[in-house]
Amino acid sequence: MPQDDTFVIVGLTGGIASGKSTVANMMAELGARIIDADVIARKIVEPGEPAWEDIREAFGDEVLRDDDTLDREALGKVVFGDREARKKLESITHPRIGQRMMERAQQIRSEGHHWVIYDAALIVENGIHEWLDSLIVVAADRDVQIKRVMERDNMSHDEAVQRLDAQMPLEEKIAVADYVIDNNGTLQQTREQVEQIYQQIEEGVRTRGTAKPADEDAQT
Repeated sequence: MPQDDTFVIVGLTGGIASGKSTVANMMAELGARIIDADVIARKIVEPGEPAWEDIREAFGDEVLRDDDTLDREALGKVVFGDREARKKLESITHPRIGQRMMERAQQIRSEGHHWVIYDAALIVENGIHEWLDSLIVVAADRDVQIKRVMERDNMSHDEAVQRLDAQMPLEEKIAVADYVIDNNGTLQQTREQVEQIYQQIEEGVRTRGTAKPADEDAQT
C-alpha cells in the first residue's frame, strides 16, 4: 500500500475506433475500477438534472424529445460547426462531468481501492491529462481507424476520413502519454500489453505511490 495513502487516477483515452473501450473492458477484467465519462455524460443530462435545465434554457425545446429526454442528434446538429454553441454546451456539461467523476473516485477510494481509471475521449483536448497521475493512450494506424469506422458506423471512406480529421491527431495524444497501447494487431496482442501496463501501475501504486512508469522514457 502507498505509505502516504495516495489515491491515483489514471487517464485512458485514444482516437475514434482506436480501441479505447476494448482496453477499458480488459482492464476491468483484470480488476481495475473504471469511471466512464460517457456514462456520466448521459446521466447528467437526464430530465430534471441541472445540466438538462441549462441545456433547455440555452438551446430550447427543439433539442428535447416528446418525453423530455435530450435529443442528442438534434443537439449535435445545433453545435456541429458552431464553435460558440459548442463552447456553451461544454461550459454546461464539462464541469458537472468533472464533479461527478471526482465524487465517484472518492467513493471508490472509500471502498479501499488505491487507483482508478478515468475513461474519456477528450482528456488531452480538455487538458485533463495535466492533473491526472498518468495517461494511457490507445493507438491504431490511421488506415486501421478508417476501416474500423467504416465497418462499425456503416460510413463511406470519405465520411470516415472526415470524422478522423475532425479530431485531434493521435500523435499529439501519444506525445503526452505515459503508456501507449498499440491496438493494430490481434486482441491477444492487445491483451498482453494491457496486462503488462496493469501490473506496472499496480506495482507503482503499491511501492511508489504513483502510476508513472519506473522509467518514464520507456513507454509500452
